[in-house]
Amino acid sequence: MTVIAQNSIHTIQAAVQARSGLIDSRHTAALRLFNGYTEGCPGLIIDLYGRTLLIFNQADLPAELEPLILLLRHWLLERLPWVQAVVVKTRHAEDADSRRGVLVYGEQPDREISEHGVRYAVNLTLNQDASLYLDTRNLRDWLRRSLRGKVVLNTFAYTGSLGAAALAGGAARVVQLDLSAKFLSLARQTYALNGFEVRSQDFLAGDFFRQAARLKDSGALFDCVILDPPFFSVTPAGRVDLAAEAARLINKVRPLVAHNGWLVAVNNALFVSGSAYLDLLRELISGGYLQQEEMIPVPLDVTGYPETVQSQHYPADPAPFNHPTKIAVLRVQRKDQATAAA
Repeated sequence: MTVIAQNSIHTIQAAVQARSGLIDSRHTAALRLFNGYTEGCPGLIIDLYGRTLLIFNQADLPAELEPLILLLRHWLLERLPWVQAVVVKTRHAEDADSRRGVLVYGEQPDREISEHGVRYAVNLTLNQDASLYLDTRNLRDWLRRSLRGKVVLNTFAYTGSLGAAALAGGAARVVQLDLSAKFLSLARQTYALNGFEVRSQDFLAGDFFRQAARLKDSGALFDCVILDPPFFSVTPAGRVDLAAEAARLINKVRPLVAHNGWLVAVNNALFVSGSAYLDLLRELISGGYLQQEEMIPVPLDVTGYPETVQSQHYPADPAPFNHPTKIAVLRVQRKDQATAAA
């Protein structure tokens, strides 16, 4: 074993030990075991989904990390003998299968995990990510605790975990909106796992801009609208660009929020600093119809712990947020209601 490999193993061992209390005895939880961008090995991320290890090779030159990942597979399986599968995702691989993930150990990756008493269906090779985002775990908890009896719109729903969390907390209705019916099918599986009613009218597969306009034209209002778009995408109806057009997206959904309702705005653009995002929100708030209520932090297992963080290798400083996934809860005042009250 090279000195570099030894040092990496020691670093990862400390990171895994710091998270040992998050590994439940039934092995149904999902968590990050190692964040190389803050804990000493940029390009390497190790996640745990139930009994499946998910290793991300995000190096610009994947071959540079491959020997270490091979070593890590064996090392982790020795220390976590209950692991039943290992999947490796290589972000800059030439073939799509490697980018989505290759099963390198075991027979089948886990298909569900448990979090705060809620069961979520996962497909760890569906896409380049894991189909359920660990960085929004605290947001799921907030939604579960805050939206009893509320009507919710989850835009850019992907596999629907944020909306499912709201339902688990007693939301009266959740509308899941995403461009892809394929991704929403995983949301339906999550509903089945939890015994939630699956109503076809609550799953809208279509372009965000067209669907948002249709909802606005129909007069639909929601107690909470969740806005968690991808960093960048283009459709014939519009463009999503979190670096350049985050304010436009917020303004697009604001008319759908009922008076005194919530707008949960998530910006995961790596190149947008936390201070720049706050400046954008302050500019929107200056109009008098939005208030910032809170920032929801990303869990420490995702960011790294104070005793394990070595340095941050992010393109932009996320402070005062604790991670490039920047989550803000905004309270909405509707102009028509505010005028009537005056």
